[in-house]
Amino acid sequence: MEDLGNMRAALLNPLLTVQYPFAKTRLKSSSSPKTSHTTHQGLSSLALMATGVVFGDIGTSPLYALKACFDPVNGIALNSESINGVLSVLLWSFLLVITFKYVFTVMRANNHGEGGVLALLALSLSSVKPNSPTARFLMVVGVIGASLFYGDAVITPAISVMSAIEGMTVVSEHFTRFEVPITLVILLGLFVFERRGTSTVGKIFGPIMLMWFLIIAAMGVVQIYEAPEILLAINPWYAWDFMRHDTRIAFMVLGSVFLVLAGAEALYADMGHFGMRAIQLAWMGLVMPSLLLNYFGQGAMMLHHPETASNPFFFMVPKSLTIFLVLLAARTTVIASQACISGAYSMTSQAILLGFLPRMKVHQTSEREIGQIYVPFVNWTLCALVVLVVVVFQKSESLAAAYGIAVSTTMLMTTLLAVVVMQHVWRWRLLNVAIFALVFVSIDVLMFASNLVKVAKGGWVTLLLGLVCFIAMFTWYQGRQLLRAHHLREGLPLEEFMNNLLLKNPPHRIPGTAVFLSAQTQQAPFALLQNLKHNHILHEQVIFLKLSVWNVPWVEHHKRLRVKQLNPSMYQVRAVYGFKETPDTQEVIRLLKEQFDIECPPDDTSFFIASESLGHDLDSQMPHWRRSLFNAMMHNATRTSDFFKIDVERVIELGTKVDLK
Repeated sequence: MEDLGNMRAALLNPLLTVQYPFAKTRLKSSSSPKTSHTTHQGLSSLALMATGVVFGDIGTSPLYALKACFDPVNGIALNSESINGVLSVLLWSFLLVITFKYVFTVMRANNHGEGGVLALLALSLSSVKPNSPTARFLMVVGVIGASLFYGDAVITPAISVMSAIEGMTVVSEHFTRFEVPITLVILLGLFVFERRGTSTVGKIFGPIMLMWFLIIAAMGVVQIYEAPEILLAINPWYAWDFMRHDTRIAFMVLGSVFLVLAGAEALYADMGHFGMRAIQLAWMGLVMPSLLLNYFGQGAMMLHHPETASNPFFFMVPKSLTIFLVLLAARTTVIASQACISGAYSMTSQAILLGFLPRMKVHQTSEREIGQIYVPFVNWTLCALVVLVVVVFQKSESLAAAYGIAVSTTMLMTTLLAVVVMQHVWRWRLLNVAIFALVFVSIDVLMFASNLVKVAKGGWVTLLLGLVCFIAMFTWYQGRQLLRAHHLREGLPLEEFMNNLLLKNPPHRIPGTAVFLSAQTQQAPFALLQNLKHNHILHEQVIFLKLSVWNVPWVEHHKRLRVKQLNPSMYQVRAVYGFKETPDTQEVIRLLKEQFDIECPPDDTSFFIASESLGHDLDSQMPHWRRSLFNAMMHNATRTSDFFKIDVERVIELGTKVDLK
């Protein structure tokens, strides 16, 4: 691992230094504890697993996407021109946006094998000056994308499960009154069982999704056989003709067409689980062909049976098979929902370590798979919001507007960050960057605008959720920055402490080991100063422990610690973690013994932590209402000892009031 000691810390927690957003990172992939097994398994096996985890969201879009396109509210006519036009737009959206933009271009922008909007943010910031207007703009763009992901995590379970259950109305209209209750039961069960993790259930995700894609492909083939003329929609002329024939209607329909791209971000965000090649193979070899066959099959059926437009997916099979299809669809949507919820856990964990969210309880649900985590606060917050939107909106088509805004906005943020990476990191020719930006920013803006007109019909849900998350994340970030300035201004340099205090006026030493958690290597920990001020003692062995998060997903154990001996009984220890890991002080103590022969007996070791509370004389940069929000977030954050896995019986907290100026 390259030396990152000269990196500028962009985000700072008083006990956790984050060196991710402004770190200088190289564009390359590397193995990790979680993904190192990829070299030992066949690519096809990894592609099967990726099918079960990565493509759940986009794989369930046939349940509602085309139905939303031909919603009578859009004013679109049910004729061959409109059907061929919509399918042509859909096909070329798949090829341009998902296949070219994501699968073969953006996925190359990986941070040591990891993808996602935060990884892309790090790469884009690696080439700009820290704290510059450009850096701040890029950070805003990245946080907007991350914030809207939470909106996606709310809408995906609601719209996917509800659209699956709505298939029962194809059998009988009497089932309509049971749609919402059954949807709520399934979703509540999903959130209740989240705490058990996905390690066991994950083993069957791949086969189930494989069966799903094969079945929906077969459904499409049967309908295309009955109306092969639907294949004319492959010609991009139909898309162009549809767009120019009635611009107003086409503009309205575009917002619904964009639903077929839902889940494209997951291809990039989940790249670290299986690798780029496995996802590319699964997409090109199975997922995209199956989805296109099903969409074209739905279009072929509507050509001769326009009445099926109310729910074209479930009308593709005889009524005798509808219940089986509903059950399979429900199981598939649960997989898609679970993957999206797990993504929210991962996003939250990264945001905590990157300094955008306060500490929360993060539970590991698998001893072997580090990335399988459970965040109770996120789980039950999502549960409450999902139940609320299901009860309020009642129908999947009512949620389509909210879903489209979330997806289109996130894609626009990804495009903006990708353009920066192409120009400044990859060093593409300016002409190539300009062409990419012109094409995909235009597409994203057009799709976003077509969804924006549906704000009053449900789009406000996603915008409101995204706004709340954005305000919370940047309030926490700014508060931590102000705290950092306070610590730098009020702290005592470590060299001055060693020379003036320990040498000229040494305190009384007592047996045992004291571990002082600190965010600064060049300053004496505040907890140490408070302890000397009030207790006038110092332990025989003292360790200054700094926990840092680097701009890589994982750090190997033999590179975890760096130790500097300050004097015979005092050590400065720096423990580094990747942004997908959870810092663990117990591991640090164990590695100190194994690698440096520094004994820290559990019964004789105490951990000292500075507990801060905010005063009222706060910096004018933060308005009163944001100060109140920051203060509330601080008070509700998980205890430091719990987050860093410190035995509570060995923790000594020394409080202080901080005025940010």
